[in-house]
Amino acid sequence: MSDDYLTVIPTDPYWQPSRDAGERAAAVMSGMIPGEARRGLEGEWHDTVEVVFCGFRFGGILCPHCGAELTANWWADAVTARYEDGFRTLVATVPCCGVGTSLNDLVYDWPTGFARFRIEAVDPERSWLTDEELAAVAGALGHPLRQILMHV
Repeated sequence: MSDDYLTVIPTDPYWQPSRDAGERAAAVMSGMIPGEARRGLEGEWHDTVEVVFCGFRFGGILCPHCGAELTANWWADAVTARYEDGFRTLVATVPCCGVGTSLNDLVYDWPTGFARFRIEAVDPERSWLTDEELAAVAGALGHPLRQILMHV
């Protein structure tokens, strides 16, 4: 059996909202999720940055500087190295053009990100939030968001 997760995360991987703002944003997002899928939807705070991965939808990754395709092996090695260092930094030197860039800023074929806070709906019975819906959740949170649709 497979599951889908609709997740929103702050655009800044290290940023976390107050409890009130996180709960307010989760309540706003909950109103956008139909039926049983909204049960258990709440904000999640983490002590360190975590990878918010798209699962089986993972495709290509491009360098944001030169547009070259990066290999999944390079990406996995870069993430592992930062994980082992507690994600104190997400900066990695891309092999294509030698520029230092955040792993969060790579151009992912299917959105992937890094965060210390997330709001996640399991089997949300819908696809992406619209731009207006995402803006409403971001407004309640007080910080810009990106969304990830994971399939595992």
